[in-house]
Amino acid sequence: MSTGPGMRAGRLLRGAAGMAALLALYEIVSRAGLVGTASLPPATTILATTAGMLVDPAFLGHVGGTLAAWGVGLALAAAIAIPLGVALGADRRSRTAAMTAIELLRPIPSVALIPLLLLVLGRGLDMKVALVAYASAWPILVNTIAGVRAVDPLARETARAYGLGSLAVLRRVALPYAAPWAFTGVRISAAIALIVAVSAELIAGGGLGIGTWMLSVSQAGVPREFLYAGIVVTGLLGLAIDAALVAGERRLFAWHPRVRGSP
Repeated sequence: MSTGPGMRAGRLLRGAAGMAALLALYEIVSRAGLVGTASLPPATTILATTAGMLVDPAFLGHVGGTLAAWGVGLALAAAIAIPLGVALGADRRSRTAAMTAIELLRPIPSVALIPLLLLVLGRGLDMKVALVAYASAWPILVNTIAGVRAVDPLARETARAYGLGSLAVLRRVALPYAAPWAFTGVRISAAIALIVAVSAELIAGGGLGIGTWMLSVSQAGVPREFLYAGIVVTGLLGLAIDAALVAGERRLFAWHPRVRGSP
């Protein structure tokens, strides 16, 4: 089922209404004194603090540090995972040989690697990029494998009937069909990458980053609304990134039945 601009606008309005209701409830709970305002500042106070931080060059430098780790790590993960996923998806024996290693490594929490990466790479951008790339690679790899395997067998056989070899079938049939699957993996990994980048900054500190800024704020004893504002900015970044990727997916792969049928 395809979705038009009107349906998307309706979903956007319903989402905004739900968010407004949540903020109103938050404001009421805080103002009513059910929770101390020192621990739970009113929503209006947090939003005002957030607006001020978004024009603060020092804070924006920390946002840039997080986005740098996010972008470089995600790009590195895609550059590795997509070609590997295509190769494993196209060859059953290679896929069978690799799956045990994949299923062994994939569940390892990325934050568990922080002590090792600190020893090898130290604090800073290199450590965050490596951590983000590791965590982001798995959804991209798994989705790319699934996309190559999901290619219509009839399309493969038709291409072979026209005299195309295995590599030509992969390039002209499998890759175009699997591309939206790989892009979905990138979209999933984009959120994971942001979470991992901020988490690494919170745990390891050092360098520029939203997590590093939040860590320093929590240790400096400044009003809690600044810490909450950092959380809000992180959420807004995640929302903006996902919206951009959804728009890109619809523009790039509007022809694909998987995208046409997505909500």
